[in-house]
Amino acid sequence: MSDDENPSDLIDARIARLDDWRGAALARMRALIGEAEPEVVEAVKWRKPSNPMGVPVWEYRGILCTGETYKDKVKLTFANGAALDDPARLFNSSLDGNMRRAIDIGEGDAVDEKAFKALVKEAVALNASKKPAK
Repeated sequence: MSDDENPSDLIDARIARLDDWRGAALARMRALIGEAEPEVVEAVKWRKPSNPMGVPVWEYRGILCTGETYKDKVKLTFANGAALDDPARLFNSSLDGNMRRAIDIGEGDAVDEKAFKALVKEAVALNASKKPAK
């Protein structure tokens, strides 16, 4: 990413390029993340020739979650998802790992918006509670 490329603009472009349900789903989840934590920072990471648009990332004192798109789903992976309480059982993927947890959203799937925002807020609180790296 060059210095003149704004991460939010890159995410806008990625969403616009997904001219189907995946773009709408990613845009909606992005909006919910911003509603849950207005100070979230958007980034784009892991750009490479096979994925020139990279992966949208939302951060608050570290990575909160990433938003990847596949043919059949939008995947939101929470970097420290295993440490989060998920009473609404939103996490439905990557359940066996020690750190990450993911939410896979398929076409037509509804996500409990209130529970999702609570999960984002919990991830923000977890990141905020960690001592900064030296």
